[in-house]
Amino acid sequence: VQLQASGGGLVQAGGSLRLSCAASGGTFSRYTMGWFRQAPGKEREFVAVINWTGYSSRYADSMRGRLTISRDNAKNTVYLQMHSLKPEDTAVYYCAAADWRDTIWTMPPFDYWGQGTKVTVSS
Repeated sequence: VQLQASGGGLVQAGGSLRLSCAASGGTFSRYTMGWFRQAPGKEREFVAVINWTGYSSRYADSMRGRLTISRDNAKNTVYLQMHSLKPEDTAVYYCAAADWRDTIWTMPPFDYWGQGTKVTVSS
């Protein structure tokens, strides 16, 4: 499956952004989808995951309450709505897919990655 992330940009602290990730080349509804981010000079970290049905999701503690992950299986797209953004949220955000239809309370094996979309939050 191929993934194309979009929606990043420059936003002021306290603002909102919605990232999108369009999938192609696979049966989207089979995949558990996730978002990760990598800030300059830091390792990539988990942000959010949603299971293949869309009925179960989990978030990183650092962003809990400021995120909503959702998916539209008819549009082969997963979204990440971010609110109350902070300068420390500045990073490249990546979407990922796992051919996984089991619990998301352990980290699924994400085998497919998009190219990333850059989010910059100014203070």
